[in-house]
Amino acid sequence: MEWTVRSIRDRVASGKLQSREAVERFFARIEKIEPQVGAFLTLLKETALEQAAKVDEKIASGRPLGPLAGVPVAVKDNLCTTFGPTTCASRMLENFISPYNAHVIEKLLAADAVIVGKTNMDEFAMGSSTENSGLKKTCNPWDISRVPGGSSGGSAAAVAARMCAAALGSDTGGSIRQPAGFCGVVGLKPTYGRVSRYGLVAYGSSLDQIGPITQTVEDAAVLLNVIAGHDPRDSTCVSEQTAPVPDYTAGLETPLEGLRIAVVESFLEGIQAEVQQAIEEALRLYQKLGARLVPIQMPHFEYAVSAYYVIATAEASSNLARYDGVHYGYRSPRAGSYIEVYSKSRDEALGAEVKRRIMLGTFALSSGYYDAYYLKALKVRNLIRNDFTRAFEQADCLMMPVSPTTAFRFGEKTADPLQMYLADIYTIAVNLAGVPAVSIPCGLDRQNLPIGLQIVTAPFTESMLLRIARMFEKSTQWHSCMPDIAK
Repeated sequence: MEWTVRSIRDRVASGKLQSREAVERFFARIEKIEPQVGAFLTLLKETALEQAAKVDEKIASGRPLGPLAGVPVAVKDNLCTTFGPTTCASRMLENFISPYNAHVIEKLLAADAVIVGKTNMDEFAMGSSTENSGLKKTCNPWDISRVPGGSSGGSAAAVAARMCAAALGSDTGGSIRQPAGFCGVVGLKPTYGRVSRYGLVAYGSSLDQIGPITQTVEDAAVLLNVIAGHDPRDSTCVSEQTAPVPDYTAGLETPLEGLRIAVVESFLEGIQAEVQQAIEEALRLYQKLGARLVPIQMPHFEYAVSAYYVIATAEASSNLARYDGVHYGYRSPRAGSYIEVYSKSRDEALGAEVKRRIMLGTFALSSGYYDAYYLKALKVRNLIRNDFTRAFEQADCLMMPVSPTTAFRFGEKTADPLQMYLADIYTIAVNLAGVPAVSIPCGLDRQNLPIGLQIVTAPFTESMLLRIARMFEKSTQWHSCMPDIAK
């Protein structure tokens, strides 16, 4: 039986399936699969059944239903909820219960979605493999000896293993697209400002964006319809007058005629051979569908990783200063003075990667180094943004890999943080420029591991982005592949 967002919603709305029944079926799958995958930090069965009962009551009384009626959805554990803890996979917030819901959580509930649980992640969203979680290990459903990607690894693994119909993640430098690529699902990072960040625990405030992880492009469009839009509580959220929110499902099935695809040939050099082959085959398929390839240059792309890790760590240093052992969160029982409350609480509760990024960011912002590092990184960011602007003057979209390799084994990159950072080389520039991008499955390597194709378009053109992605999805079956563990 198909368990996509659209299929569940249609069956619930038509009365062929009760919302409670759908939730119970998914929890039966979770009970079977979760011990092997470890995608969830918190399961919310009791709350989910209550939410499902409300949907069934609406149907029984003939009241109008939301676009996600009865659909089981998981959310990354850096999205605040009043039901269940919001831990950010950190000992610092292990027992924290938010006094309010994030904007996107409000939107999901208003759309009659059923939230089944909160997913594991790299601590405070800092990582590319979910190995930095301070609370739990999450495995890739395609091969439990490999990472699911990060930082939204739990969300991607849960969708890939069919333990939920869809999930929300957050993307600071590729944290939706990269795990989606590693797990063989669809991951969408909207334009910066398209979705409110209110209630998202901040990592890099000028980079973070919330987006959906789904089984199909259509499901991503449905989720984006629900969560997109202006929120006055987020000053970076764009107004409806500036950028109206369209119906992202409208015209989704209509191919784009005369599509121009920008390609940077150097992006396909020095990567895993099977990834290169899959991307090249995807480009050839688009050509058969009528698209034209436009060779371009992105001269400042090579500086993206360096600029990103200065800007992101600087913002992290500022954002994480609030975890001081005083206001809320973990407080060291061994502190003997105010200074020790601050220093020991942070030392004991924060993981190695979080500490590394706080120190890097504090150094970059310190007196005498601000101009040399942070200010220069902002200038590079502007050059990268200009590269994308010029690319979209020549073409409708840009295509490239999501990651240089397929999912790697646990421990393979942890000893060398630089190698881990380079795993995001194709995704980071998108966040620096604030443009939308999507990862879609485009193949499997010899070890039966998914390969992701990344498509990027100009700001606030998610409708076109999703249509381009759907063109490929309609012509292939990669999106229907699932790991053996989920069958």
